[in-house]
Amino acid sequence: MKIKVINHSAHPLPTYATAASAGMDLRANLSEAITLAPLERRLIPTGLFIELPLGYEAQVRPRSGLALKHGITVLNSPGTIDADYRGEIGVVLINLSSQSFTIADGERIAQMIITRHEVGTWEEVETLEDSSRGSGGFGHTGL
Repeated sequence: MKIKVINHSAHPLPTYATAASAGMDLRANLSEAITLAPLERRLIPTGLFIELPLGYEAQVRPRSGLALKHGITVLNSPGTIDADYRGEIGVVLINLSSQSFTIADGERIAQMIITRHEVGTWEEVETLEDSSRGSGGFGHTGL
């Protein structure tokens, strides 16, 4: 699938690291490094603007290495970029560690996955069919 993109950064376009990768790495587009204090959150610009086909979305997710090694994650994970959004892609990062973390220009900060989605329509009814789970909620299956 072709995706129209405008790149206002000095960095290469996102690419898949391997043939089986689901996500493409997004890079920070910064005029100077940003340091996130513990529990601080910031919107990090990428310099990318995209046009997705109708019926598709882009999901922005954390990079596992940043999460494990530094406690840096995407706060609204997964973040959704709708097909009709034309603004700059920004990544809401939060530092969940007890140490400050510096983000440099060009650093890989998140991954983006392009996925198809359905548009649902509501059908109001008086009852729902029974299921084996029923109304069992959080933790209902035990450990």
